[in-house]
Amino acid sequence: MTLESTIAGTWYPGTAREIRAAAEKWESSPAADETPPPEGANVLILPHAGWVYSGETAWRAVRAVRGAKFRRVVVLAPSHRARIENRLVAPEADAVSTPLGEIRIDRDWLDRLALAAPVARNDGVHSAEHSAQIEYPLLQLALPQGFDVVPLVMGAFGRDQAGMCVRALARLMDGETLLVVSSDFTHYGDDFAYAPFGGGGGGDVRARVAALDDEAFSFVAKRDADGFAAFVARTGATICGSVPIEMALRALPRGSMPIIRQRYSTSGDAGGDYSRFVSYVAATGRAAWEGAGDAVLDAESRAFLLRLARESVECAVKGIPCTVPRSPFPVSSPLYSKMGAFVTLNDRTTGALRGCIGEIMPMRPLVEAVAARAADSALRDPRFMPVSEGELANLRVEVSALTPPKRVASWRDIVLGRDGMTLEKDGAFAVFLPQVAPEQGWDLPATLSFLSRKAGLPADAWREGATFETFQAEVFHE
Repeated sequence: MTLESTIAGTWYPGTAREIRAAAEKWESSPAADETPPPEGANVLILPHAGWVYSGETAWRAVRAVRGAKFRRVVVLAPSHRARIENRLVAPEADAVSTPLGEIRIDRDWLDRLALAAPVARNDGVHSAEHSAQIEYPLLQLALPQGFDVVPLVMGAFGRDQAGMCVRALARLMDGETLLVVSSDFTHYGDDFAYAPFGGGGGGDVRARVAALDDEAFSFVAKRDADGFAAFVARTGATICGSVPIEMALRALPRGSMPIIRQRYSTSGDAGGDYSRFVSYVAATGRAAWEGAGDAVLDAESRAFLLRLARESVECAVKGIPCTVPRSPFPVSSPLYSKMGAFVTLNDRTTGALRGCIGEIMPMRPLVEAVAARAADSALRDPRFMPVSEGELANLRVEVSALTPPKRVASWRDIVLGRDGMTLEKDGAFAVFLPQVAPEQGWDLPATLSFLSRKAGLPADAWREGATFETFQAEVFHE
């Protein structure tokens, strides 16, 4: 399924010829105020108003990546119409489109993100939202060789849920990925409920708003997420993409270069009316993305384990002996290291849990743990009836390969989106895999309350007298 553009012909031109003509016009206009972008730019901050207002400003940053070979583009964009809390919202569709053609959504990357961060999928949110859509044709102009896209629309976040998103983005970003942050800056005027410099609309108002935007961007330039967040809270600045900007700044690794402003403009510049206007910043940066360097299992090993788990489930359900698939891996492979493992079965249609059993302690080779626990998940999860043969085709198999658990001094040491956790108190015990909190969008107190209830304890039992262990997991699914 392809999500068609709902703003082509209004927010930007409706034909490929007109889109290319607009870029040619921008390219030929003078840019005396432009600062050279960093070599190898892989971070862009772009406005998202209609092109008649902000298109040329956005192009000053977009053209810095012209001809680069990015495999994917991750777009962080604010929601203007849907109320969204504690979730990144991606499309359900397989692709998005503009008059320049389709862009495939990187579903594999998105699925990996959803294992460590709270992600929902909703085409309606994306169809109604311009802040991501407006960037697609600009990116197609700059990257004509093609790329996949991961559009993520967001609203407000609690600290724990935001932290999960930041850690997941930082871990998944790599040298083949371009990060685009979509945001306008100050929205000035009475109807924006923001007119601290009066409503007369003279040039002095523009100058004062520009000074305010300069201060806001100074924190962005030096990658100071705390300073930027404090500025927004202190001034009430109407920067609609302040949440995506802060999230991106927190995800940037050490060693990243300063963010460089390429152009500044406002919607009032053409006519000189500053009684109501919006300001726009286009900027570029280079992040030293480290990528997912903590993975132990390569793609072939993961595929083998998923096939092993699938065959173990099917054999168990059909009641026939299971022949372990022949391994192409040497005995030195991590597949034969002693590791804990969980196998999770979900209904493909509804996403509902159908079975999940595992072992936390590293007692036997990973391949043996996965094969055994796959069969157990299908037949022996006490919360469910055994899986039937008719359900097999509609099951999605997920494997979690675990690091050894370690005792932590306090529940405050648990990091959501990274850590799986166990709780033990008065002989009661329960475990959550690392992906549980991201899937549910819980903060840490909510996660621990549900964990306590899973152990058969009162919801607040985690607050006193409980002991905790944490572990990490490589999680992958069909």
